[in-house]
Amino acid sequence: MRAAYAARFSPDSPLDALEVGERPDPPEREHWTTVTVRAASLNHHDLWSLRGVGLRAEQLPMVLGTDAAGVTPDGTEVVVHGVIGADGHGVGPREQRSLLSERYPGTLAERVAVPTANLVPKPAELGFAEAACLPTAWLTAYRMLFTVGGLTPGDRVLVQGAGGGVATAAIVLGAAAGLEVTATSRSAAKRERALALGAAHALEPGERVPARVDAVVESVGRATWAHSVRSVRPGGTIVVCGATSGDAAPAELSRIFFQEIAVRGVTMGTREELAALLNFCARTGVRPVIDSQVSLDDVGTGLARMAAGEQTGKIVVVP
Repeated sequence: MRAAYAARFSPDSPLDALEVGERPDPPEREHWTTVTVRAASLNHHDLWSLRGVGLRAEQLPMVLGTDAAGVTPDGTEVVVHGVIGADGHGVGPREQRSLLSERYPGTLAERVAVPTANLVPKPAELGFAEAACLPTAWLTAYRMLFTVGGLTPGDRVLVQGAGGGVATAAIVLGAAAGLEVTATSRSAAKRERALALGAAHALEPGERVPARVDAVVESVGRATWAHSVRSVRPGGTIVVCGATSGDAAPAELSRIFFQEIAVRGVTMGTREELAALLNFCARTGVRPVIDSQVSLDDVGTGLARMAAGEQTGKIVVVP
């Protein structure tokens, strides 16, 4: 089968580690299903893998990708939940949690094998490209807002770094759920786009928010951390899913403990949350924002666009 994979590690120039070519078909395994991939999507996790984060040299070559929607051998349309080992199904109860493309080949391929329990039915209302955007960035945003952030209609949320997959998802989901969303971006065009997607306010990074927020969706890290700490209300929550600009320094610990701010980490979500997200989109008409689509052979172009921060929404890969 044809696949996009990390052939080596290149910490400073991750695209130099990318190759697209033939890889072995997934082997048959008990309690696993091989899915024919109709659409996948790119995430920053793919760039980190090419840099060598989370992988060892002996695991190479490793097929990239954590998101996919496709068809099982019996013709069922499914969405792949990319967290392996969360509950032991298909791998055994002692295996630690990992994401596809960390221990097992990922989704940027014509076919991908996953534990059968990781398959969630795809609603007929969603196309394959739309569904493939949901399992990582959109599921992470859903968990950040509603499960960990505990936000309900009328609450205020600050979304840092409008334009990325998680941030875009948080804006759309938050607005659809009745939250007052404030988004930030260095780009005037992305601020305008955030307003069009449902944000009530769009600010430059560091600009004072109209009112302190109940929670912050933080995926940027160093460049926005101080602003996040100063923008959340006393007793509020900062939910962190990444640090694309690097680790925060300083950590603002005195403000965090004095104002009793909770800091919570999120990595994707559960199968049940993915099913709830799919139903939310199917019933409300909310759809993922798709920036662009590329072929499997042109994955490098999509990754370069994402690495440069040029996208708004998700970049979809169609094998």
